[in-house]
Amino acid sequence: MKQLINANILENIEVIKNIYKLKVTADIEAQPGQFVQVKLPSDDFTLRRPLGIASINDSQLTMFYRIVGRGTTFLSTLSAGDEVNLLVQLGNGFKIIEGKTLLVGGGLGLAPLMFAASKSKSADILMGGRNADETNYWQSEFKSLTNRIFITTDDGSAGSYGFVTDLLPDILKDNAYDLILTCGPDVMMRKVASIAKEHNIKCQVSLEKRMACGLGSCLSCSVDTIHGRRKVCKDGPIFNAEEIYN
Repeated sequence: MKQLINANILENIEVIKNIYKLKVTADIEAQPGQFVQVKLPSDDFTLRRPLGIASINDSQLTMFYRIVGRGTTFLSTLSAGDEVNLLVQLGNGFKIIEGKTLLVGGGLGLAPLMFAASKSKSADILMGGRNADETNYWQSEFKSLTNRIFITTDDGSAGSYGFVTDLLPDILKDNAYDLILTCGPDVMMRKVASIAKEHNIKCQVSLEKRMACGLGSCLSCSVDTIHGRRKVCKDGPIFNAEEIYN
């Protein structure tokens, strides 16, 4: 159920260059894949900022964001004790199954996969990053949530050199999965969806679009699907891969 809540910031720290971990007090329930809209405590910003949910534990909500403009730059200046207003329980969620799941993420797309990993019975993670600094951090977050971690880096400083889509076919050849959940750049997810289809594995994708309202009213996040135009904030952000990439 959508609701507005005021949340106190517990932690707002830079964990990777220009990527921040934001932890706030929030006694809510949510599904992996859902997101919140954050109202910045300043009259200079009218629109809320959508942030995916990375975890909910002990009435604490954790999210990650990247500094990309004025809004997120301002958000990064807030400290423990400051208050933000949240519109919560937005969008739909990943459909977690009993079988074996492979999570595939790149960059900040790894954040919502943390929540999915925590709810999966058996999950492996294939993560991609620019360098070892990025993947080392995400490894620390996923270590207790997944069985195995596969790594690729753009510069080859950790794991396999290249992209997750370069390593994915080999992983699927050597392992049996019932489901793939993916979040990251569109070009990455499109290729992941194609590879999953080749291996006859169900795949769900988490789309990212500019969202002004987060409620399906403004149409700014509309996307084409096999069922016609859909709103990422309301009908998504989680879609079956074949609905989007066909």
